[in-house]
Amino acid sequence: LNNGLTNLLSSLGNSSRLLLSIVLAAMMAIDMGGPFNKAAYVFGTAAIADGNTWIMAAVMIGGMVPPIAIALSTSLYKRKWSAQEIKSGPVNYLMGLCFITEGAIPYAASDPIRVIPSCMVGSAVAGALTSLFNVSCPAPHGGIFTFVVCDHPLLYFVALAVGSIVGALMLTMLKKNQD
Repeated sequence: LNNGLTNLLSSLGNSSRLLLSIVLAAMMAIDMGGPFNKAAYVFGTAAIADGNTWIMAAVMIGGMVPPIAIALSTSLYKRKWSAQEIKSGPVNYLMGLCFITEGAIPYAASDPIRVIPSCMVGSAVAGALTSLFNVSCPAPHGGIFTFVVCDHPLLYFVALAVGSIVGALMLTMLKKNQD
């Protein structure tokens, strides 16, 4: 499976930098630490060795968006969430900023039909923006702490913010009120 995904990703990289950035970022949000996430991450770290640090920018931002999108939604749209989800939501700001996608797992497990697509769309938007902004990231991990070594750190932050907001808004629209 990993070899097949790697071959597919490699072929995308030869055809479209934008498309590869979108796919890799969305893969980071599909299973939030599972095989698709890990395949994208390994592909990104291998790309650093080849000098393609723009790939890691899309991978990292794709993993940062899901927890931040959830944190935004639980903070701003409390009627959509249970008391426990609201209480646990803010920790996802820190997890997302540190590139720990797994903070989104409890939310995805409790409502996969709404959470996973919302996170994938937000991550894909952020990944597309990293490509359009020509962001590169030579560090394989570290989240926002790596922004200082990235090309165009302010634009990288803009991509993170926009993707997180898009994911949060979609999630909020899809969620039903808890009332």
